[in-house]
Amino acid sequence: MVVRGNCFCICDSGTCNWWFFMGNCRSGNPTDNIIVNHDFYKGLYSWHPNCCNGFIVSANSGNRVGLSPKSGGNYAVIKNRTEHWQGLEQDITSKISPGSTYSVSACVGVSGPLSGSTDVMATLKLLNHGSGASYMFIGKTSVSKGKWEMVEGIFSLPTVPNQVIFYLEGPPPGVELLIDSVVIRCPSSSKSEKSTSIGCSAVGDEVIINPQFENGLSNWSGRGCQVVLHDSMADGKILPETGKFFASASERTQNWNGIQQEITGRVQRKLAYNVTAVVRIFGNNVTTATIQATLWVHTPDRGEQYIGIGKVQATDKDWVQLQGKFLLNGSPSRVIIYLEGPPPGTDILVNALSVKHAEKIPPLPPPIIENPDYGVNIVTNSQLSDGTDGWFPLGNCNFSAASGSPKILPPMARDSLGVHEPLSGRYILVKNRTQTWMGPAQMITDKLKLFLTYQVSAWVRIGSGASGPQNVNVALGVDNQWVNGGQAEIKDRRWHEIGGSFRIEKQPLKVMVYVQGPAAGVDLMVAGLQIFPVDRVARFKHLARQTDKTRKRDIILQFSGSESSSLFGTSVTVMQTQNSFPIGSCINRTNIENEDFVDFFVKNFNWAVFGNELKWYWTEPQRGNFNYKDADDMLALCQNNKIETRGHCIFWEVQSTVQQWIQALNKNDLMKAVQNRLTGLLTRYKGKFRHYDVNNEMLHGSFYQDRLGKDIRTYMFKTANQLDPSATLFVNDYHVEDGTDTRSYPEKYIEQILDLQQQGAPVGGIGIQGHIDNPVGPIVCSALDKLGVVGLPIWFTELDVSSLNEHIRGEDLEVMLREAFAHPAVEGVMLWGFWELFMSRDNAHLVDAEGEINEAGKRFLALKHEWLSHAHGRIDIQGQFEFRGFHGTYVVEVETESNKVSRTFVVDKGDSPLVVSIDL
Repeated sequence: MVVRGNCFCICDSGTCNWWFFMGNCRSGNPTDNIIVNHDFYKGLYSWHPNCCNGFIVSANSGNRVGLSPKSGGNYAVIKNRTEHWQGLEQDITSKISPGSTYSVSACVGVSGPLSGSTDVMATLKLLNHGSGASYMFIGKTSVSKGKWEMVEGIFSLPTVPNQVIFYLEGPPPGVELLIDSVVIRCPSSSKSEKSTSIGCSAVGDEVIINPQFENGLSNWSGRGCQVVLHDSMADGKILPETGKFFASASERTQNWNGIQQEITGRVQRKLAYNVTAVVRIFGNNVTTATIQATLWVHTPDRGEQYIGIGKVQATDKDWVQLQGKFLLNGSPSRVIIYLEGPPPGTDILVNALSVKHAEKIPPLPPPIIENPDYGVNIVTNSQLSDGTDGWFPLGNCNFSAASGSPKILPPMARDSLGVHEPLSGRYILVKNRTQTWMGPAQMITDKLKLFLTYQVSAWVRIGSGASGPQNVNVALGVDNQWVNGGQAEIKDRRWHEIGGSFRIEKQPLKVMVYVQGPAAGVDLMVAGLQIFPVDRVARFKHLARQTDKTRKRDIILQFSGSESSSLFGTSVTVMQTQNSFPIGSCINRTNIENEDFVDFFVKNFNWAVFGNELKWYWTEPQRGNFNYKDADDMLALCQNNKIETRGHCIFWEVQSTVQQWIQALNKNDLMKAVQNRLTGLLTRYKGKFRHYDVNNEMLHGSFYQDRLGKDIRTYMFKTANQLDPSATLFVNDYHVEDGTDTRSYPEKYIEQILDLQQQGAPVGGIGIQGHIDNPVGPIVCSALDKLGVVGLPIWFTELDVSSLNEHIRGEDLEVMLREAFAHPAVEGVMLWGFWELFMSRDNAHLVDAEGEINEAGKRFLALKHEWLSHAHGRIDIQGQFEFRGFHGTYVVEVETESNKVSRTFVVDKGDSPLVVSIDL
């Protein structure tokens, strides 16, 4: 052994391999490096110049090419390069394991006819017999003559192709590529099995190279613009918040221009990543603008996709933090993260950008609520027995107590409270209102308890002088934030019920309840305002009784066969394998690339709806440019798993959802486009979608009606029915069931449906989207009762609930599912997704991004299990076995003396007992 300074050399057959134990001597090959001859101490052994030539320069050689070996050993020189892709390669096929993550680090330089800098890239060439070559980018670095630089990155292959070749490439033709050493290793290979499941992407590992610009702009580039490094700007007024430098994306001419970094190979599929950026804006007299982090993903079979990660409102005054999260379901060939958003001419400033594997955050515990006092009104002097004590006027209006209001509780409150003392018949009269927000108010801060769901109920009325319908709203000011406690639209001088709900999950400093809404100058009258916590458990008991009547049936199994005379006392076991009530979910095209998602989906849902892939803006984003492949792929998955599908949606009335090319059409061309859309979609998928939402959200939008006339809506329904008579055609809208939106309360929805039917539109179903917060059963049930009178099947088409606390979220979901399942007019429920990062609302998921079922998901699965019937007993003297069970598919097992017999049967809806003959 020879020692030099802090290095030692072990000599074998005359060849020395230097190892370090501290300092900067050249390191020997790490024990887990899969590269053979990583530092060229054996010349070019195991390496192959790709369509070019190579030679070795040693520490003692006089044939150096502009650089000394970085650590005193050898390096390779790749010359006679005539293409950018020519370089040095090594076959690593036998060293790669599927699913493992490998880190790459290569020390590289350049020499030859080069002014400035050039990129050197690390790449994988993947070869499969019969399908040609594909390429995976790993990492790159900017290199100039006279300096060694490091190319770094990570990669993972879900499956190992026939051949995997690693190579270095990139400089222009004629420029020599210098390689000092290459290390490819899997750091997780020595860890526990649990650790290797996330490979190199362990929590805390940084995906971004040079995240704080310590190495200048290395690994960063402009996306359609220039990128500049700064230590200060604006005469020293703008300084980095952390570190020494920041970057600016300048000379931006499009909103999507910004700063970017390629992270291909450094992120793994099915892992969640947190993104954090410190940003601000500068220039063009813009003081505030949205900055968004976006992922550009390219896959060989699906082309490019854009994934929104997160956004923040940035200013020109201070640095702000942008946060977001993403997950890749598939295996893209390229991935780039970039920042975009502000208007052209405004610079995006970035002090840092970080991407790390997301740490699993323990769920919040279930809230403990002491003495909830269910049904107790927290409003002081609600009956006005003490005049207006406890109340104050909001604004400079006048109010007084008067008599003549209803003495009965509003119906929705009565459904929650049951038998209750009558109201006093007194009300608050508010006069001299000069603003819409003026009305009676009361502070309730100290009376509220966190995590309780409160129901709001009141009688309201307006005075004379109103021109047109007036909105009245029970509102809450929670630390100066407006919270909607319920709304009503009033067109006459009668008393109207307001019903709503709210919940507070973070301790407020102050909470005020107030009633507002009519136009200035219109008197407002409020009677019997009630705010009380609801007892959900008591409601669930009521719903269980209703569910038994609605979703169950008496069943008589009548056994016969050669041994029927001796069947008395024979053991019978009945197991329900599937409830026939439709419970489905929204899915997206990228979801079906994730086998964990697909597994949960096909096991727990019997219906599907596509989030975007059937919408017109997806199937024809530009005129004549059609994309049905995504919908075709999703439909095939559903058909293969015997999952029924809803078609959402043919049209969408809200203008902001309509493609620009459609908005630009004149009336005649728009009508032709509508006809083509109907013919193209319904002819292609005739008989494949059981439902269609024909014209989405007609209570909230009127794009097509405004341009083509009122009859266009009826035309859409009629034509859709002619093209696919087998499909049930739905109306579909939101906030129908929660009392928070006067545009879509049940009476208006009914009026719209009846109007369409009167014009001949074959409306076959009522869609309630169900994007709801803090639901209260009687309020939801009231809406269902009203809509049920129409006589059409009702579906919750886009149900989701949201709460940071998974236990509360699960409870909210249980409220909605039990109300739907118990109501005879409801014939199906579709969740608007279940997987984190693939839902339209935050904190609404049942399964986290990496596949772990959370408390809300467990509550959902428990309900699914509860709604399966099982029975066990013995055959009676008449050769029968009786039980009561949910509608759906069953298996019965009968164990006789000689054998065990299994049969399948189906229980359909019906009022009379179902007799099922079982021939043994």
